[in-house]
Amino acid sequence: MNKLEREILGILEEDSRADAKQIAVMLGEAEETVAAAVHAMEKRGTIVKYTAIANLDEEEDECVEALIEVKIAPRSGSGFDGIAEEIAAHDEVKTLYLMSGAYDLLVIVEANSIKSVSRFVSECISTFDCVLSTATHFILKKYKIEGALTSKRDKTGRLPVQA
Repeated sequence: MNKLEREILGILEEDSRADAKQIAVMLGEAEETVAAAVHAMEKRGTIVKYTAIANLDEEEDECVEALIEVKIAPRSGSGFDGIAEEIAAHDEVKTLYLMSGAYDLLVIVEANSIKSVSRFVSECISTFDCVLSTATHFILKKYKIEGALTSKRDKTGRLPVQA
């Protein structure tokens, strides 16, 4: 990846709505050059998706997110990739990582209730013959998402205090 592509990615990571014309002005490049670089990154899979970061903690809709650590015995022939692809195919799974440490996979899921997450773990993930153990952690509050703080402090920088 070249310097221009890194700079373009930096801008898009901060504002995925920025178009080639805006980015070109910001970087002092030709719009066509920026558009071609974006297209090339999309084509080779460097840019996977454009998205908005939502903080739904304050919304009325019930939504439960959980981190599920999964320890597996890699399958012969497909290693970690085969089981990861099978787990990733489920709609509840929002993110899936291969990790180092005590657990092999980190699965981030979203569901309507704690019971739904529990059912997903017991009826889906734990049914794979190569799964040795799981640990589920529910997200209670988000303070920062993808580099963006979720709550605003007042101008004094103080947190609200109740007596």
